[in-house]
Amino acid sequence: MEELSVLIGGRAGFGIDKSGSILSYIINRLGYRVYIYRNYPSIIRGGHTFSIIRASEDRVYSHKDPVDYILALNQDTVNLHRQRIKKDSVIIYDADSVKCEGVSSCLAKYVVGISVSKILKEENAPEVMRNTCVIGAFCKTIGIEWDAVEAVLRKEITKNIEINLKVARRGYDEVKSLAKMRKLDSSSLPLLTGNEAIALGLINGGLNTYISYPMTPTSPILHFLSGVAEDFALRVIHPESEIAVILMALGSSYCGESVAVGTSGGGFCLMTEGLSFSGMAELPVVIILGQRPGPSTGLPTYTAQTELHFAINAGQGEFTRFVVAPGDAEEAYYWSGVSLNISKKFRIPSIVLEDKTLGEGTYNFDIDSAGKIGIEQSGFQSIPAKDSVIKINSYEHDEAGLTTEDPVITKRMQDKRLAKTGLLLNELKKYETVKTYGNLKSPTVLLCWGSNKGVCKESAEKSGLKMVQPIALSPFPIDEFRAAIRGAKKIISVENNATGQLKLLLARYGVNIDEEILKYDGRPFSVNELEDRIKKVM
Repeated sequence: MEELSVLIGGRAGFGIDKSGSILSYIINRLGYRVYIYRNYPSIIRGGHTFSIIRASEDRVYSHKDPVDYILALNQDTVNLHRQRIKKDSVIIYDADSVKCEGVSSCLAKYVVGISVSKILKEENAPEVMRNTCVIGAFCKTIGIEWDAVEAVLRKEITKNIEINLKVARRGYDEVKSLAKMRKLDSSSLPLLTGNEAIALGLINGGLNTYISYPMTPTSPILHFLSGVAEDFALRVIHPESEIAVILMALGSSYCGESVAVGTSGGGFCLMTEGLSFSGMAELPVVIILGQRPGPSTGLPTYTAQTELHFAINAGQGEFTRFVVAPGDAEEAYYWSGVSLNISKKFRIPSIVLEDKTLGEGTYNFDIDSAGKIGIEQSGFQSIPAKDSVIKINSYEHDEAGLTTEDPVITKRMQDKRLAKTGLLLNELKKYETVKTYGNLKSPTVLLCWGSNKGVCKESAEKSGLKMVQPIALSPFPIDEFRAAIRGAKKIISVENNATGQLKLLLARYGVNIDEEILKYDGRPFSVNELEDRIKKVM
């Protein structure tokens, strides 16, 4: 089989996310390329959560709505995903939790019920192992050898592995093979979430200190870095609030540390005064800003591209900042490291825009194609030597850091800080800040930014369109962007927000967008959904 999509669903708090990861690792071992889309509510237990694992012989970066397999651990998984079932789909369900009549009324080609509770009781296993049982059954139906399943389970499950293996084997033996997922000749690539890629990019960019107050979707960066802190001599700190985060970061920056922080929109609101302090005092800091639907708390565990203008304009006064929006794991890795170096070189704040789609999506990661990250020496403050004074000032000040209200000095210092914008634009010419894909001769351009890269790239290639993706968003590389859209007769912008924020940004530069495809319900575009909407505006 060239491609496969699997949905596993159940109640929040019952290990659906982990189960999706295990399935992806098993499939990845066969040489397939994998992408995982995760969907879960903002509650610890209860509610419905699911993951879609899409596997292909070619790289994939987004999910499709129709699925080949549904692994249903509760009734909601059948009831809420009927529209995803195809005539040749297979449903494997927990016969003790899902009503048979609800499943049998679906259009699926094969419906396989397993008495999971009976198996757990006979093996004296806890309820959480229901997932393991269904994973075993799924692997048998697609013809994966038991040895491959066992190898992944032993690696990924750290508690009660022997009981887990017994339960998985019982599920495996309950079903028959319906297909054969062959092993590919291509070697497997490691699987990383976008957040893990960001963390590794920061480390390779010379990160010393990471400070964060947990906020979805950037919390996993804090957890990942805390887990590897000793390996990389990192300081990883979880203070009491987002205000404390940014102030501790600026203090670390003053001491010569390469420092980054992670937050979401609500936390970034609290950091904006500190952001301005960074601009005035020329203290380098990287802010990983995880966008999500708002206003206010909005949908805290869902996705959006709502904070482009917030990132570009946040803070009082005028100062240079670097804003970048990577689109996949390789770009997340590369540009987080680059942002750290740009902050140090120009003594400015950098903001890396991500969202749940990128941060919590799982991708195959190819470090050879990601780009090499150097480590910039800041040439800035280090820990003050004995009898020396290095002044940092949030008030207007002269070159020595001494407070002033003199109009001549004020203008000179402001011109000095704002001159960094032109210098940074020149520096960015060393990088590929605008990318193009698809049919480069097409007069129709599909325009996107951030996490929509994958779904737009696949849709553009299928539709014969040219795709343009600006990565650097402030200062905006307008010359490179104009070159990328040269010859375009029609530009279609794709965004996960309600107001077309990239469209509004481009209007400042006299670039007009002909059509918009917007989605702002907290969910990302699927490939088939975007393809259908492209057809409507062509």
